[in-house]
Amino acid sequence: MKKIILYAAAFLLGCAPLAAQQYSADWASLNKRGIPAWFNQAKFGIFIHWGVYAVPSFAVVGPGGYSEWYWYQLDGANDETHKKVRAFHDKNYGKDFGYQQFESQFKAELFDPAQWADVFKRSGAKYVVLTSKHHEGYCLWDNKQADSVWGRPWNAVTGTPKRDLLGDLTSEVRKAGLKMGYYYSLYEWFNPLWKKDKASYVKNVMTPQFKDLVTRYKPSVIFSDGEWEQSDTAWHSAELLAWLFNESPVKDEVAVDDRWGSNTRGHNNGATYLTSEYGSGMQPGVVWEESQGIGNSYGYNRMETVNDYKKSNDLVVLLVDIVSRGGNLLLDIGPTADGRIPVIMQQRLVDIGAWLETNGEAIYNTTPWKETRQWSVGNRPVVKEASFMSDYNVAKMIKPSKEYAHIEMFFTKKDDALYCIATSYTPQLRIKNFTPAKQAKAVILGSDKAITWKQQGKDCVVDLSGLRPGDLGNNLFVVKIQ
Repeated sequence: MKKIILYAAAFLLGCAPLAAQQYSADWASLNKRGIPAWFNQAKFGIFIHWGVYAVPSFAVVGPGGYSEWYWYQLDGANDETHKKVRAFHDKNYGKDFGYQQFESQFKAELFDPAQWADVFKRSGAKYVVLTSKHHEGYCLWDNKQADSVWGRPWNAVTGTPKRDLLGDLTSEVRKAGLKMGYYYSLYEWFNPLWKKDKASYVKNVMTPQFKDLVTRYKPSVIFSDGEWEQSDTAWHSAELLAWLFNESPVKDEVAVDDRWGSNTRGHNNGATYLTSEYGSGMQPGVVWEESQGIGNSYGYNRMETVNDYKKSNDLVVLLVDIVSRGGNLLLDIGPTADGRIPVIMQQRLVDIGAWLETNGEAIYNTTPWKETRQWSVGNRPVVKEASFMSDYNVAKMIKPSKEYAHIEMFFTKKDDALYCIATSYTPQLRIKNFTPAKQAKAVILGSDKAITWKQQGKDCVVDLSGLRPGDLGNNLFVVKIQ
């Protein structure tokens, strides 16, 4: 008995340094923390851009046409986009109508956080990231710093909604079993203190506001942004992250992105996960996350049509491509000013969830294989590493002759299983440079149809010729070899 007690005491003492780990305010120390394992295992999250910009909900359609930048394009920019936004604004609201007057129309009167959370749950996402404050400075929770600088209500509780939009959604998302996180902009375009005295803004607005958000709502994710006008030193980012990792109520769980200064993106993949946006992309070997809207904009843009929205199948391929390279997809929706998620966005999310219901085993908790993708023309395999999903349907570039079918395959792995995610059907699925164990079995996720495989040289060939139309259920199917 004494030995057991001694062993237990020794074990606890051995764990003590880990539990009491303290990080100093420098990147060398912060990078020792690592990124909580849950984050890269989750693979799929929902981004939400919602604020006063949802009232005009206007942007010039196309890449970079972000409606959440309406105020800056109206009063801060000096380019062709500014001219188009100014013309739209003057025509519809009048030359003397200031951006802050839109706040009275941001009512969120139809906001149903339980319904939002239900859609997110059905999408198959594992976490949600809401814009707590974008560059306009408007907060979706009751924060005194937001009001004090402007001298007028500039948050959702003291302002027109008269509701803690962030808190209400947080509660429902967590009830649905998902993790909740927040986007937070370090700077504000037109904050008078920011424009007058940046150091004072960091000390008296940004820092206490950030700590208020974290302490009160305990996020699992912090997506920092708006960092590019100052270095991490000017933002005091290392000090803030040391507080976050040492003292905050989420010090052990929170995952943090890489946007903490003009010199930090793409660095510090120990303290922070790296971020990619609309296809800048990354390869395996780092913890990273890609964010995109279902359309071209993050915030809701009334000018976008159905042709500007990605199709459900393309969104699934986007997710698969990113996961095959070790990343997460943070897929954005833009709610309306009255608090609704546009139905077309809901449909896209539910469609992704239906695919994940059958095939999520090949996505969640997986890691990249030695090759992220292959494709072939008929049985003649071709291997290529694409720069990013923009050329995911690279088989179109091959221009195969009529007698050959083309197929692209993405790969993930987990434990002793290899998952081959195929984007179309072919009677013989050839996996190049792969030799399974002799007793390995091949199955199609979600199907009870028997399939076999055989070794041909260095390649594994899976025989799908016995399948009939409809057996796969979806053009995008998963072969598991274990």
